[in-house]
Amino acid sequence: MYESEDRMVSHPDHYISETGMEVIDVIEAFTSDLKGIEAADTANIIKYACRWKKKNGIQDLEKILWYAQHLIDHLKKTEKVEEENK
Repeated sequence: MYESEDRMVSHPDHYISETGMEVIDVIEAFTSDLKGIEAADTANIIKYACRWKKKNGIQDLEKILWYAQHLIDHLKKTEKVEEENK
């Protein structure tokens, strides 16, 4: 694999901030206490929020909305099940 190809796999520019912070580090920090769908949806929200300007623009912003709604629906369903089991 060429160096530029390796960089696109391990450290793509659209996942690195101007200060050198990587999105994967932010995701790890904010999802370490989450599991399952909550972790996955939160990670995707962070990912698309961080990269939208450098990659897919409006499409990435729409993905944020989709994952946020998916997470909301999951939490409401979980809350409803917990209420029913009381």
